[in-house]
Amino acid sequence: MVAIMRSTVINAPIEAVWRVLRDFNSHHLWHPQVTTSEIEEGLPPDQPGCVRRFRLRDGAELREQLIALSDRDFSFTYCILDSPIPLLDYVATVRLRPVTDGGHTFWEWRSTFRTPPGLEDELAGLVGRDIYDAGFAALGAFLGRGGGTRLRAAAGAAQPASRADAIEAEAIVVRGHGGPEVLVAEQVRVPPPGPGEVRLRQTAIGVNYLDVYLRAEPNGLLIPPATPGVEGVGEVMDVGEGVTHILPGDRVAYACLPVGSYAALRTMPAQQLVVLPEAIDDETAAAVMLKGMTAEYLLHRTHRVQRGDVVLVHAAAGGVGLLLCQWAKHIGATVIGTVSTPDKARLARDAGCDYPIVAPLAEFAPQVKEITRGHGADVVYDGIGKASFAGSFEALALRGHLILYGHATGMPDPISHATLAEKSATVTRPVLFHYTAAAEDLRDMARNLFRMIESGALQVSINQRFPLRQAAEAHRELEARRTTGSTILLP
Repeated sequence: MVAIMRSTVINAPIEAVWRVLRDFNSHHLWHPQVTTSEIEEGLPPDQPGCVRRFRLRDGAELREQLIALSDRDFSFTYCILDSPIPLLDYVATVRLRPVTDGGHTFWEWRSTFRTPPGLEDELAGLVGRDIYDAGFAALGAFLGRGGGTRLRAAAGAAQPASRADAIEAEAIVVRGHGGPEVLVAEQVRVPPPGPGEVRLRQTAIGVNYLDVYLRAEPNGLLIPPATPGVEGVGEVMDVGEGVTHILPGDRVAYACLPVGSYAALRTMPAQQLVVLPEAIDDETAAAVMLKGMTAEYLLHRTHRVQRGDVVLVHAAAGGVGLLLCQWAKHIGATVIGTVSTPDKARLARDAGCDYPIVAPLAEFAPQVKEITRGHGADVVYDGIGKASFAGSFEALALRGHLILYGHATGMPDPISHATLAEKSATVTRPVLFHYTAAAEDLRDMARNLFRMIESGALQVSINQRFPLRQAAEAHRELEARRTTGSTILLP
């Protein structure tokens, strides 16, 4: 048995290298030995089991089959089915690893095969030199001259012939601000992607308090007639010109403006999409993208929580609250949470809340002081707003940080400099979309979130599911505070 192993470092981020390599039908675009290539039976070029038929420059025709592909591990394995070159029982694996210094990519390409007696050295040299080494150099050059754009224009993963057409699909349309009753299901036409855009077939949609704010009254972000929603997951149908980090067939997730996620199909900017790892299913991603990345930036960016800190989380049994409790406890903080019922207190406790407080919003501060023996909370995460803000400040420790990341009960009254000086306190009003505006920050936050879920440190609770056309009922339950954990819509 002959064993070949070659490796190199490509001067490109791992996502850029993987975008090309995961397309099993892209080799004719970048490899100097391959002239033509097609996937048999019209299967997707990243589907395990698909077979590609291709021709080499010397006229030889081969058939290879994709055995396995992992977006999580950046790897795929394939074998030769038919070849005039006597590479018997040929099985190869391509694997990528990120090089943290400089954003480069380590690429390993290895294979095993048998040959007729006496041809071992000749065929080992052919594979190692003409296929692997030549491929390394060619892909680096391909990426350097913008090959990702060319891939979308010409590779076998190209868009369907109907990509220029609008498609009719169900969506929730708001024709005037108001109560949940303004959320009405209609048929709308979804345009093809323009430059920098993608069109998605959505599989799950997140429901958030932000959707309620934007639906209820004029705000400049949802201007009727419009489709609400800022969070969703789906499969990429087709991509527009200039999109270089997303391929048709990718499972992607987002939590971003502009609004428009309450829909079965959606065309939207590609910049705010992230490709989902295999270990994260669609419903989990839809339930956690906005809330999970909110928890990530609140705990690691707005205020970097340290082991031993005292953290106060309002609405600790809600979607964001449960994630904040788990993540803060994982870091090593002491977690205090406010909830409205004993049942919600049990949920919060199970999520890592050391001290769930069941009390009206006007009465929690003395309990926080008692629990901490007068110290107070080093950081308060307040998504409630007007009804809780005064108590949040009262519960704050000296030099504490009060973070108002939402305002379910309205914006609180302004706080004076003199009041802040009483505790040398810091008060901030962060917005998730400011933290995810840069694509690299977005992907870094998503990677941190996905790692926490994959490790088991974060459990995502989806406690309410509604069909898309029942979006109004989902909003009624949310506003009545009858929900716990996350709520999703299913197209």
